[in-house]
Amino acid sequence: MGSNRNISLPAGIMYKGGPAFLTYMLHRVGGATLFIFFTVYVLSLLGLGSMRALMNNWLFLTFILIFGLFHVINGLRISILDLWPKLMLHYRSIIQVEWIVYAAVAGCALFLLFTRTFGG
Repeated sequence: MGSNRNISLPAGIMYKGGPAFLTYMLHRVGGATLFIFFTVYVLSLLGLGSMRALMNNWLFLTFILIFGLFHVINGLRISILDLWPKLMLHYRSIIQVEWIVYAAVAGCALFLLFTRTFGG
């Protein structure tokens, strides 16, 4: 028989290590987002008009940009920690640096996307 657990969303997000688990979850969402992007991209290359229209939709591009960039930057953090294991002692600080780099890169990319989309 299953147990009744009342766990709130913030408590679920902060499960097992707080920010490290949040980056883990967002990395998985980013991977799924990139899979969707590549599938839509290949289908648009095959000539499906609906997929080509989806590739030109600013909302779809924003979604791909937000989660795809996070996946890439988090993957770089993981690679750096794998190459230099002594840095693992400072993984919380490295996650903070990752968020700062992500905010800067995503902010610039979203600014460019929105100015080109909405003609600013």
